[in-house]
Amino acid sequence: MKPEYQDLVLQACGASQVRVGARIQTLWGGYGEITRVHLDGADRPSVVVKHVQFPGDVERTDRSHIRKVRSYQVESHWYRNYSGSGSETGSRSRSGCRMPACLAAHSCGDETLLVLEDLDVAGFGQRRTSVKDREIRVCLSWLAHFHAVFLGVQPEGLWPVGTYWHLETRPDELEAMEDGQLKAAAEKIDRALSGCHFQTIVHGDAKLANFCFSPGGQEVAAVDFQYVGGGCGMKDVIYLLGSCLDGRECKKKVPGLLSHYFTELRSSVDQEVDFAALEEEWREMFAFAWADFDRFLLGWMPGHWKINPYSQQLTNEVLGKLNM
Repeated sequence: MKPEYQDLVLQACGASQVRVGARIQTLWGGYGEITRVHLDGADRPSVVVKHVQFPGDVERTDRSHIRKVRSYQVESHWYRNYSGSGSETGSRSRSGCRMPACLAAHSCGDETLLVLEDLDVAGFGQRRTSVKDREIRVCLSWLAHFHAVFLGVQPEGLWPVGTYWHLETRPDELEAMEDGQLKAAAEKIDRALSGCHFQTIVHGDAKLANFCFSPGGQEVAAVDFQYVGGGCGMKDVIYLLGSCLDGRECKKKVPGLLSHYFTELRSSVDQEVDFAALEEEWREMFAFAWADFDRFLLGWMPGHWKINPYSQQLTNEVLGKLNM
């Protein structure tokens, strides 16, 4: 870590000394790394530093590079303006939808540095590669609280439409799809989701790997806000479920899990919200959100395991509605 970045961590944390610890992970595409940094003389033993540094050999006009650059700009803006207690919704957002506090955010040229609370120290030190139903419900509760907190909030400085698979940001994958009904209906599906009356801010990458669990699994915190932006909450819900369950499990378990999400959402939204209308609209959009993600997968990796009979059934339902 550069001396000036160590100084930034020292100042942000009020520490007398920093010691760079283990690398937690490298960022997608070689765009940097996430590292644990140990502190002496501070009120916390460690922080997590996300250091974004663009590869030197990347083609700057490449669409994928431009999308990644924007994603890190969005994440920095999110932590500076939306996630903390100083933001308009910060005090509420930190209760039912825990996320790391941002202690410092610095950008210069091709580099960005985020100094974040260490969630392991905060009691969220466990990660899951597979989960039981109760743990899926905990993640759905997090999403419900998150969507309630940001219901009706304009995504200023974020992605206008959240999720990393949004149609407008994925023209190459659309072009790669075989000609067919889903490809032809892609814009109609996108318009249906973007045209919802009830809009919120979506996490945009709400897969199981981005949730950090407490030791007993009763609580979670979420990380990785690169694709946070406006949208229908069902986009996060289908993505989470698809990362936890295979097609056979979805068919059996999704109805109950979806009901749990809406029960949690009902208890979290403001009383003046017409919840019956919200639930009716978002339940209608559940299949649309899944079909939208299927569209991305079929252009990006047609053999992906998440393309299964359950997702195809939902996609066919949507295509049938659009052709009525």
